[in-house]
Amino acid sequence: MNIGFIGVGNVGAKLAGSLLRNGYDLWVRDVDIDAAQALIDRGAVWVDSGKQMAETCDVVITCLPSPAVSAQVMEEAGGVLEGMGPGKIWLEMSSTDADEIRRIGARVEEQGAIALDCPVSGGCHRAATGNIAIFVGGRRGAFEKVLPLLTTIGRNLLHTGELGSASILKVATNYLAGVQLISTGEAFMVAKKAGIDLAVAYEAIRISSGNSFVHETEGQLILNGSYNINFTMDHEVKDLTLFDDLGKKYGVPLEMSPLAVQIMRDGLARYGPRAWSSMVVKRLEDACHEDLRAPGFPEQLVDAEPEAPGTEIKPRQADR
Repeated sequence: MNIGFIGVGNVGAKLAGSLLRNGYDLWVRDVDIDAAQALIDRGAVWVDSGKQMAETCDVVITCLPSPAVSAQVMEEAGGVLEGMGPGKIWLEMSSTDADEIRRIGARVEEQGAIALDCPVSGGCHRAATGNIAIFVGGRRGAFEKVLPLLTTIGRNLLHTGELGSASILKVATNYLAGVQLISTGEAFMVAKKAGIDLAVAYEAIRISSGNSFVHETEGQLILNGSYNINFTMDHEVKDLTLFDDLGKKYGVPLEMSPLAVQIMRDGLARYGPRAWSSMVVKRLEDACHEDLRAPGFPEQLVDAEPEAPGTEIKPRQADR
């Protein structure tokens, strides 16, 4: 099976690397060929257009920074849609808008191809080892067709329902992570002001009901001071805004979400769009004239779990 991969940034390059590591023939494309060079050096083949990739490959994966960029890559002259046809598969692994994935997915399926939204969650360190989680929206039969491929990229695979459902859930989980990031910084600062050693505070939260994935990962990078989560502030603002827009669309009177968006936008204005998203906590450090540092925490995260084949996660069902 020939696999095409468009978008080899912080996350995409690691997902594409898992495909190479597991023996797939890989074609790659990015706005910057330098971003793809490490993959090319390992055997990936560069292509000059999305159309060429779709004509050459059985599966085209896109992993891009925004819905607008995904739409451009698919629909531009010489784009992916021009090369799609019967039997081809498009996997959208970006964090995107459900309405957009359905709109473009309909165009893909008009050409006899298959469209699935497959966003990932779990951080770059788990993307690098093939241990990341993948949500998959689309027809069940299509999901089963690509499941063997996806098990080489991710550890936990969940079929979420119809096309677009995976994108909604991805946006929801990103919202939760954003709120937990903000609250983690606040918890650390209150602990420090109260005279508690932050290394002790980290362990207290880790073993308690206040623990979260964000605390265990981004919390360490905050305490180190690198903030290097490999995810930038502009993407964080985009993700939180996507969730806030969903709430407005469905008439949900969200209260925490608008505040989280406001806080992240302020972080972006202070530290710039390419600052690591974890630097939103620096707002509080600046306001309190205190840093949140403790010895012994890593500058970057490394996934300690060995790579293992992925498995499908089955939702709970009522007893019958």
